[in-house]
Amino acid sequence: MAFKSTLIVGCGNMAGAMLEGWLAAGTSPGSFTIVDPVRESAPGDIELLRELPKDRAFDAILIGVKPQMLGDLAPQIEPLAGPDCTILSMLAGVELSTLKDKFPRSAAQVRVMPNLAVAMGKAPVALAQAGLDDAAQASLIEWMGALGHAEWVAEDKFDLVTALAGSGPAFVYRFIDALANASVRLGLPEHKAQQFALAMVEGAAALAAQSEHTPGKLADMVASKGGVTRAGLDALDEDEALSNLITKTLRSARDRSVEMAREAREEG
Repeated sequence: MAFKSTLIVGCGNMAGAMLEGWLAAGTSPGSFTIVDPVRESAPGDIELLRELPKDRAFDAILIGVKPQMLGDLAPQIEPLAGPDCTILSMLAGVELSTLKDKFPRSAAQVRVMPNLAVAMGKAPVALAQAGLDDAAQASLIEWMGALGHAEWVAEDKFDLVTALAGSGPAFVYRFIDALANASVRLGLPEHKAQQFALAMVEGAAALAAQSEHTPGKLADMVASKGGVTRAGLDALDEDEALSNLITKTLRSARDRSVEMAREAREEG
């Protein structure tokens, strides 16, 4: 299956970032059509519509609206979702079974969980599917691979992957902010604290991405016994404080995704 014509329904921050990523990777602007009632413009010559088109055929329909809008929009989208069309949904908590129920004639349904780094081709992209054969799965992975690291995930793990890959950047940003704020508390000027924290995390992430070692191993390699780094790590590791905090963070985000799935089923 080649994804040569894609309708994007709702092109806000995330769908817009995905579009940027595809265009940066060389995908033809002519392969996209956007439907968005408030977006002011579209990149290049991409067709921008205010209402859903009629009597058009698309290889894929990417749904980028808020989850609670699906109930009202699905009946309007469904006539376009024929047997040659794959539904791509970024709607947190909306399960494949719900997508199948809303778009029963569609060839396949796929859940997509990216983050905003797709604009730079640097995001994890989690995928769960129903209805795609092996060839279509390979084609979709290749297409999504332009946005970063695309990988299939079992749907029963999708809520957790949503918390990790989808919400994870916000948690990292909070950690960077905490590093900077702690440095300010200890006496560093605010602008320098922000600059050092951000540059440090950027370099550390780049190094970890290229290293043959796990991040945990890298941390131990940096920390000499009795040294400065080890003293800091000992504070993070005491009573597994950091590990417990991150577990609580991911659990809370995952559980909210589960709640949203239940709410979507009840609304359906």
